[in-house]
Amino acid sequence: MPDTIRTNGVCACPWQGGFLAGRGLAIRILATRILAAGLPAARACALSLFTVLSSASFVPARAAQQASGATAELALDATRRHDIAILVPMLGLVLFAVLTAIMLMRTRVRSARLEAASRDEIAVLQDGLDRANALLLSERQVLVDWPAASDRPNINGELEVLGLNKPRHVLAFSAWLDPAQANAMERAVVALRAHGEAFVMNLTTLAGHPIEAQGRAIGGRAVLRLKDATTATRELMQLRQHHQKLLTEIASLRTLVETLPSPAWTRDAVGRLTFVNSAYARAVEAKDATDAVERNLELLDTSARETIGRTRANGGAYSGRLPAVVAGARRSFDVLDVRTETGSAGIGIDATEAETMRNALARLVDAHRRTLDQLSTGVAMFGADQRLTFYNAAYRGLWDFDAAYLDQSPTDSALLEDLRAARKLPEQQSFRQWKAQLHAAYRANEAKENVWHLPDGRTLRVVTTPNPDGGVTYLFHDVTERLDLERRFEELIRVQTETLDNLAEGVAVFSSDGRLRLHNTAFAKMWKLSPQALAERPHIEAITALCRPLHGNDPTWRSLCAVVTAIDSRNGVAGRLERRDGNVVDCTAVPLPAGATLVTFHDVTDSVNVERALRERNEALEDADRIKISFVHHVSYELRSPLTNIIGFVHLLGDPATGPLAAKQREYLDYITVSSNTLLALINNILDLATIDAGRMQLNLGEVDIRETMQAAAEGVQDRLASAGITLDIRAPADIGSFIADGRRVRQILFNLLANAVSFSPGGATVTLSVERQADEVSFSVTDKGPGIPPEVLEKVFNWFETHSLGSHHRGPGIGLSLVRSFVELHGGTVTIASVVGQGTTVTCSFPAGRIAPALSAA
Repeated sequence: MPDTIRTNGVCACPWQGGFLAGRGLAIRILATRILAAGLPAARACALSLFTVLSSASFVPARAAQQASGATAELALDATRRHDIAILVPMLGLVLFAVLTAIMLMRTRVRSARLEAASRDEIAVLQDGLDRANALLLSERQVLVDWPAASDRPNINGELEVLGLNKPRHVLAFSAWLDPAQANAMERAVVALRAHGEAFVMNLTTLAGHPIEAQGRAIGGRAVLRLKDATTATRELMQLRQHHQKLLTEIASLRTLVETLPSPAWTRDAVGRLTFVNSAYARAVEAKDATDAVERNLELLDTSARETIGRTRANGGAYSGRLPAVVAGARRSFDVLDVRTETGSAGIGIDATEAETMRNALARLVDAHRRTLDQLSTGVAMFGADQRLTFYNAAYRGLWDFDAAYLDQSPTDSALLEDLRAARKLPEQQSFRQWKAQLHAAYRANEAKENVWHLPDGRTLRVVTTPNPDGGVTYLFHDVTERLDLERRFEELIRVQTETLDNLAEGVAVFSSDGRLRLHNTAFAKMWKLSPQALAERPHIEAITALCRPLHGNDPTWRSLCAVVTAIDSRNGVAGRLERRDGNVVDCTAVPLPAGATLVTFHDVTDSVNVERALRERNEALEDADRIKISFVHHVSYELRSPLTNIIGFVHLLGDPATGPLAAKQREYLDYITVSSNTLLALINNILDLATIDAGRMQLNLGEVDIRETMQAAAEGVQDRLASAGITLDIRAPADIGSFIADGRRVRQILFNLLANAVSFSPGGATVTLSVERQADEVSFSVTDKGPGIPPEVLEKVFNWFETHSLGSHHRGPGIGLSLVRSFVELHGGTVTIASVVGQGTTVTCSFPAGRIAPALSAA
């Protein structure tokens, strides 16, 4: 048993004090959290917990005092039972407080949500209420409503409608109505409020304003509506007046329809006649209109009525010309049938005579139109109202008018304004005054002619002819071509005269009677004829006599005279006449239309003399060229034989079998060999050129391996490359293949190009030999870095024996490039040279890649 502790007369056990202290602390924390929730009920619960805790903290002390003198064990048991009895209710109270607080918080959140929803609903209802008030107050009226179980009314609206200024006077009906109407309104309002009986009454205020009173029960309320009926009454009166006017018009129309000479009718929805006029009754041979309706006598046949019915069924009105039999005669009617609310209504206008006249007029007009359309003169007819009544195709085409526009019968002024806007009329200082002068034709008695010079260069002859009916007919004749022909003819005559007078040739034109019609100054001067003699238009025989001292009756002159005087066969002649004074004249006689003849004389004395001199010189040059070529051929053949012997003996001397040679002898022998080979190549080139020039060169065509041919040509210039220190760059694709050509001539071409490039290249330079195969050709190119070829020299490099050093030490015979071009052209190819002075030259030879036809020469 633990020791007890006595303090100030109070006995307490240590474990008991710790238990109570811990329990009190937990209860205090719980109460503090409940107070923090802020809810009134929770706050009250927390305060009760604090009170219980405070009272329980002294229970052990009082128990100890009451147990004084007893044993400690009994006191301890009593204390335990007492604590348990207090703790159980306290825990239950705490649990109840916590649950209550939670439920209160949930209720508060739910209330907040309901409150927000209620506010939204109130806003929507208020908006609806505002719209309802706006609609109710949009009319001049007063509204009175009594809520259920309430005698106090709500009055809204414009009191001025009732002639009142205070709301309380509204229900005092005697204040604004006469006694009878006031009593009726009071009874109706009582019945409305007591039993919900609706009513409608038309009232008149003491001021004379009409009022419409409506009462009804709406949503548990009794509502009285007092509306201004002034507008409705006025509208009713207007409707009555309009109704009366319509009745009057209907009566007038019925009278008019009855007196119409054309049949008119109405039908019901099923198509039976309901009304016809007298003309209809006469047309169907009825006694009267009533008889025609009762017997349902039809004017139109069944097919016509079905056609009209189909048109109406599609929602349209029928309008067309239909046949009908009237009094045993077939006639045509223009029928108009329209849908009405009760059926249909129609009228038929007899168009038989009008159709006959229209057809006759149409035929006449069509005949006139066809006739006038064939005219090139534009025709436009205007009536007395100045509207277009007729036009032809020439008029429309003249002004480029649209046919649809002209068919609308525009006015004369409108057409002129359109033409002026399009800048097709002559420019006028005052267009209004000019148009007024033109329109004076409507009041004139005689036709008037004008000339219009249009901006587009055309000239029109305009004739305005007054018509008997007051209109005007315009005739537009385009005289541009005629004036242009006249002008051109005059210009042609002037130009012809000036041309003939300034010609160096003598020209004379003779008419069909053989007399002189036209001549120029050169003719008179050439044959020394006086102007007086020619002014009399002499005959060809007289002119022959005057010119005989010069022509001496030459046969050529007689041929000219025969052409001038011939009648049947007139063929032109030409010849040369040598006059006695030494001049030479070319004469020509050419037949002209209408039997005229043109004779020309051209003095060719100077040209004949020059021609003779040139011919003699050309013959001399040809002889010299033949001598040169013969000399070259002869010398070449004569040089080749001894040169062949020299080369043969050189080879013999160089053969070790002949005997040993000293070093100096071997060196001299090499010089002789090189010079002999060079001279032989030169002679061979000359002979090839001579053979080509003679047209006897033939090619030995075959497969030529391109790379091997390039290597062979390069080997021929190795000694020159080595002596000059020049590098040869050969560029040939491995798959370049072969082509059809004369292999020996191709190597000769490449050798000459390489030799020429090496000769003009500086020491240490590079010469490039390249080849390229394209779709239809094989091209060899040789490029050097030499001085280049000037443009004036480039044009002559292919000439025979044409050589230029171009600043180098090379002096060749000048036949290498000539031979190259000849061989390439013999293969059907081409040679081109591209050179830039100071940068080098590229020579390209292009051969056909396919098989070529062998040619004899490239001449």
